[in-house]
Amino acid sequence: MKKKDIMKRVDAGEMLPLMEEFYTIQGEGYHKGTAAYFIRIGGCDVGCHWCDVKESWNAETHPPTAIEQIVENAATYSNTIVVTGGEPLTWNMQPLTDGLKEKNLQTHIETSGAYPLTGTWDWICLSPKKNKLPTSQIYGVANELKVIVYNKHDFVFAEEQAAKTDDSCILYLQPEWSVREKVTPWIVDYVMRNPKWKVSLQTHKYLNIP
Repeated sequence: MKKKDIMKRVDAGEMLPLMEEFYTIQGEGYHKGTAAYFIRIGGCDVGCHWCDVKESWNAETHPPTAIEQIVENAATYSNTIVVTGGEPLTWNMQPLTDGLKEKNLQTHIETSGAYPLTGTWDWICLSPKKNKLPTSQIYGVANELKVIVYNKHDFVFAEEQAAKTDDSCILYLQPEWSVREKVTPWIVDYVMRNPKWKVSLQTHKYLNIP
């Protein structure tokens, strides 16, 4: 297939820059402890300095892969599929989720919300970032809000973001892994004083699994 034809399919969401796919245990947020198949899509310009998958940022380093193949691989392992990145909403997610739904699979997304929401989702985890804020549409449909805490100002940011979500949205504060020993006590204290929030931990890292 010619490069221009491949790029047309990528732009349409019929092929996606696939970084990796793997079967593991969801380690974070509401569905932690659940067996899930992760689809990590390349491409992200949000630029979090503490990102632990910076190799996902450049979409050109990840091969455009037909969504039919991605769906077939996912259906082999689990009925819970988590699409993450990078920033998956950089791309049109509708063709991928249509394929997953045809297999009766549960579709979850982890996103900064920096791009318009596409796709059909059973669960939306919104993890907003200060340097590229979410689009307004995603706040009202997010099932959970997960704010990463790196410094004390992140609590102010968390409240600003929570104020935009629906009342049914579950609110999480999660320590940034590299400073977890310092910020976890802050989070525990904050949640105890503000019990609308819950603590989220990266349990997969404690368990030493992908």
